[in-house]
Amino acid sequence: METAEKLRKIIIALGMLAAMLLIGLVIIWINNSKIVTQLKVEKADLTEQMIALRSDYDSLQTSSTMLSDSLAVEREKVDQMIERLKKTEATNRAQIKKYENELGTMRAIMKHYIVQIDSLNNLNNTLREEATNAKKEAETSRKKYDELRNTTDNLEKQVSKGSVVKARGITLVGINGSGSVTDRSSRVVKLRTDLSLVENALAKSGYRRIYIRVKGPDGILMTSGDQKVFTSGGEQLVCSASREVDYQGSEVEMSIYFSGDGNFTKGTYSVDVYSADGKLGSADLILR
Repeated sequence: METAEKLRKIIIALGMLAAMLLIGLVIIWINNSKIVTQLKVEKADLTEQMIALRSDYDSLQTSSTMLSDSLAVEREKVDQMIERLKKTEATNRAQIKKYENELGTMRAIMKHYIVQIDSLNNLNNTLREEATNAKKEAETSRKKYDELRNTTDNLEKQVSKGSVVKARGITLVGINGSGSVTDRSSRVVKLRTDLSLVENALAKSGYRRIYIRVKGPDGILMTSGDQKVFTSGGEQLVCSASREVDYQGSEVEMSIYFSGDGNFTKGTYSVDVYSADGKLGSADLILR
């Protein structure tokens, strides 16, 4: 009886021990399951962080070719790390930890690129602003130059116009053989044009040639046989006669004679007076 009782107690003790072992194994399995689940969550979270980092790299844009090439290399590294992480078991804590460290390094590298790109963008903005300001200043300077040039041109034109020598008191008279004035055509042997060159302090001093063009009653230009061509105001004309005078800015009285062939008929004669600058005036004479 004692032996049976001992055996029963041993069986009961062994049963209790087995139950305790089973409970322990269940607890260990449950804990391991929780750990594996947590590791899978951590792996998934790490994967999402890497994908987000890849997206951040895609958002970085720069006009620098060197920086663009470097960013392309970093994007490729992130892609490769994502692929390796997907193939790594969640329970491989050492490898997962390594990827976490690499992720931190890549984030630091990306921040460095962000600083470079911001600096480059700020520099580009500064350069664009400076270029815009320089363009505005150049445009302002060009306008001022054009205004100054226009003012100078106008002043030059005014000075040029003011320096032109004008004439006054232009008359045309007939002269007889004794040098007296007459209006009888039968006694006229030559015509005389009288005029005064007006005083002008702006005019250039020196010798000036004055030309006359005499037309008879028929309106035809009268010459002395040899047609002498002159230029007045850019136009070439034929003159009847001319005379050179020394002009020093003061008023100069002068006379120009035209004899032609010596035959003057009744009618109205006209004379146009010119200088190299242009026409100075006209006068008429009626011979009876």
